[in-house]
Amino acid sequence: MAEAPAASRRAEEAGSRRRAEEEAEAAAAADGDGDSSVYTSEDEGTEDYRRGGYHAVRPGDTFKQGAYVVQSKLGWGHFSTVWLAWDTAHSRYVALKVQKSAQHYTEAAMDEIKILRQIADGDPEDSRCVVKLLDHFKHSGPNGSHVCMVFEFLGDNLLTLIKYTDYRGIPLPMVKEICRHVLIGLDYLHRELSIIHTDLKPENILLVSTIDPSKDPRKSGVPLVPPAARAIEPPPRAPAAPSVSSGLTRNQKKKIRKKAKRVAASTSEGNGAVASADTDESDDKGDLSTANEGSPSEDGDRKRGGGPRRGSKGTRKRMAMEAELSCKLVDFGNACWTYKQFTSDIQTRQYRCPEVLLGSKYSTSADLWSFACICFELASGDVLFDPHSGDNFDRDEKGSPCADDGATWNDASKDCLGWPIFT
Repeated sequence: MAEAPAASRRAEEAGSRRRAEEEAEAAAAADGDGDSSVYTSEDEGTEDYRRGGYHAVRPGDTFKQGAYVVQSKLGWGHFSTVWLAWDTAHSRYVALKVQKSAQHYTEAAMDEIKILRQIADGDPEDSRCVVKLLDHFKHSGPNGSHVCMVFEFLGDNLLTLIKYTDYRGIPLPMVKEICRHVLIGLDYLHRELSIIHTDLKPENILLVSTIDPSKDPRKSGVPLVPPAARAIEPPPRAPAAPSVSSGLTRNQKKKIRKKAKRVAASTSEGNGAVASADTDESDDKGDLSTANEGSPSEDGDRKRGGGPRRGSKGTRKRMAMEAELSCKLVDFGNACWTYKQFTSDIQTRQYRCPEVLLGSKYSTSADLWSFACICFELASGDVLFDPHSGDNFDRDEKGSPCADDGATWNDASKDCLGWPIFT
């Protein structure tokens, strides 16, 4: 009986996370920002750097009595920020996820750790294509006690790979190779552990290496940031918002908001590397996204016009075609067991299965529906289902492939339906 309140809190937390992502998406649309700004590392803003919120982190900060030295920022999510760190005990790069400190975020982190430990314990040889939790601990700061998770350092997520191809899709042999790794991970989770990921999408599948080798600190030769000896500083604060009577134009107000984001950016010197293990941005927004774990996660429509701007289109495509395709599943912040589920509000809407749309029971097949949608997206460069709102329904209702008017099938589906991916 004691588990019931915890399960209820977990369900509420999952719903609030999804609503927060949708609100962030709506705000980005209202601002009219052009390309990939929703994926930038500083976008968590400053308002949540307060008691119960984020911990202010800067390069050179140390965690766990000096065991981990922060190097740069990787991404952020509505639950946490994620940082590239140097593991001094093992002389390796890791991804350090620092959770918000409020009690419900701490409880969600402990649930995630329980699942991640089960995954790691059953995969001692690291052959199951699932991200590995290396360590976890609590860190005390001005805003409270923060659960921290340490993951192996990984590369770009699959959405970034799609962007490198300018949304043209990748060759089917490459799709098949990626799918092989994903299916190894899903088979392990489903058949051996009875775990349902519940939020499978391109942002939550990370390549083991960066697409652009120059962005991989293991290969680029970037010198390590040494531990910083500094007193605890207050978290960054946003400038006071102008009053309604100030007469500022919409563009002026927008500039003020962007200035506030730059203040938050001063907490790190993010190198733009989109590698990591596990985000709630992806993630992903985007991408620890780069989570994945950002990839922080992004539930709403992703801006399809954004993408890597390093080098020419030809150079980016060549890098994509030469990328190492080994990959791992990440971001288990919403995962559950087949026999113990926390909420019926699961999956990003573009990858949401019919049984969830209809409010029915779900199981491991929910992940396989999302997997099939990802296969299509990798091959075509576009999402299979692209829900839109209407006068009498919202996007969550429109997304059902069982509805009379159906979900919106993208034009690419007319050309790619039936391609023999597993033949």
